[in-house]
Amino acid sequence: MNTSAYNADTRIKSVDFSNESLVVGLMDGRIISVPLIFYPRLFNATKKQGLNWKIAGGGYGVHWPEIDEDLSSEGLLLGTPAPIA
Repeated sequence: MNTSAYNADTRIKSVDFSNESLVVGLMDGRIISVPLIFYPRLFNATKKQGLNWKIAGGGYGVHWPEIDEDLSSEGLLLGTPAPIA
């Protein structure tokens, strides 16, 4: 039996939105979709603010400067909602 090792690469490649979800593409081809309501700052942001994101943390995070929101690929993979302020 041949087995090849899978090298997960959880760096963030892309960020997009649907009406109800945050959709994040990872470098290894996986796509994470989480409810937008998990992240109130993003949920309440304008479309322009939501589309103004930057890769951060060596590729393992994403930052929205206009709304001061930061998310990590690890937190997204775990489905961790934003803390309630």
